[in-house]
Amino acid sequence: MDSEIRYVAATGALGVGVHVEALEKSLEIEPAFIAADAGTTDAGPFYLGMGVPAFAREAVKRDLSALLSVTRKARIPALIGSAGTAGGDPHVDWVLDIAREIVREQGISLRTAVIRSEQSKDYLLALYREGRIRALDPAPPLSEHTIERSARIVGMMGVEPLQHALEAGAEFVLAGRCSDPALFAALPILRGFPAGLSWHAGKVTECGTMACEGTRGGVLTATIRHDEAILRPIGPGLRCTPQSIAAHSLYENAHPYLHKECAGTLDLTNSRYDALDASSVRITQSEFIPAADYTVKLEGAELVGYQSIMIGGIRDPYIIRRLDLWLDDVRSYIYKVVERLLGVAEHDWRLVFHVYGRNAVMGAIEPEIAAIPHEVGIVVEATAATQELASKAAQLSRQPFLHHRRSRMDGRYHELCVSAQSGTYRSRAGLSLQSESRRGASFENRNVPHRNDPVGKMIQLGNES
Repeated sequence: MDSEIRYVAATGALGVGVHVEALEKSLEIEPAFIAADAGTTDAGPFYLGMGVPAFAREAVKRDLSALLSVTRKARIPALIGSAGTAGGDPHVDWVLDIAREIVREQGISLRTAVIRSEQSKDYLLALYREGRIRALDPAPPLSEHTIERSARIVGMMGVEPLQHALEAGAEFVLAGRCSDPALFAALPILRGFPAGLSWHAGKVTECGTMACEGTRGGVLTATIRHDEAILRPIGPGLRCTPQSIAAHSLYENAHPYLHKECAGTLDLTNSRYDALDASSVRITQSEFIPAADYTVKLEGAELVGYQSIMIGGIRDPYIIRRLDLWLDDVRSYIYKVVERLLGVAEHDWRLVFHVYGRNAVMGAIEPEIAAIPHEVGIVVEATAATQELASKAAQLSRQPFLHHRRSRMDGRYHELCVSAQSGTYRSRAGLSLQSESRRGASFENRNVPHRNDPVGKMIQLGNES
């Protein structure tokens, strides 16, 4: 049995940049693999629903090219998870096309495992009828209509499909929607290292050097042993500290110590973080509690309409002191105008005002709502059944925001003049998607749950006839 396994996290997100010099230097530790996460739900459901990436193609190609070049030089596997931001079939195909281009340009050949995570609606409906799909707390109730209305649904895979691909000899693993830590935990667990330490190290390293203090850039390395995991950055001015690693262990989760994965729960209750030297941290005592049932989280997006927005600013102290009353008047006026001119009732479209400088970010749970700002920015968001209707609603909102009068403010009339920007509006790439009714669904499957072929598809990139 090996005494340790080492690996490298090339970047926190494929497309934000790879520090090539640090990545090449990382080969000195003789890593078993190099991996990078390529997706997130932070960007919202739009990218999943539309089947498009959040990053520019040029940025992803730059990073993937560096990663594949280094891993081929070292003859070790490269792993990419949550391809193309959301990990659906179009996203995987998009990154696969980039990889084909890279291998042609570099003149290399890659035994490539393509693991897809997009789910068939018929398959999911059958599971739902068998009682094998349930909503996660606090998601809304789940129904067959939830599945049927979804534009696209993916299942977040764990380590098992990745392990099958590595066992099959893949030099490049391209995975659809994937648990971020699973990318880094798959091979250590496969080689017999403790699941608790493997998952914990993966939880930290998946964001690359964001888990470090100091300047950005560089890469983050991990050494997993049977009683400890050591995290160490490579790059100028970077250091891991017990505080930075502990802090990164806690974020992006509903519970500070318990992190659920497909096969069980990572338990950080007894974890210890000790400085090994000025830039390295040792993690010990992390545990993994196997689940009675293997579950897979489902993520879906539903098309709810098309959208146009308008942006403006208000600096009038009189209006700002009575902003809620004024906005209520403006909203009511716009709804009436749209119904009168376009024949669309209030309940058939949606008008939302995001007030920046007050509570646009946190909304109803903003604790500082009593503070009166000296200026605010307002994003007017019109969502409707068609792009034409959304754009017309935004157009009809312009004039009320520029010149709306109201007589209920201390018996006076007052006219608002917003900045010149408020006269502009733009389409938000066509449509708005919501995932509230689909976030947090899971289904049970005691076998590898993603498809009948857990490795997905093994193909050869390069030297193709």
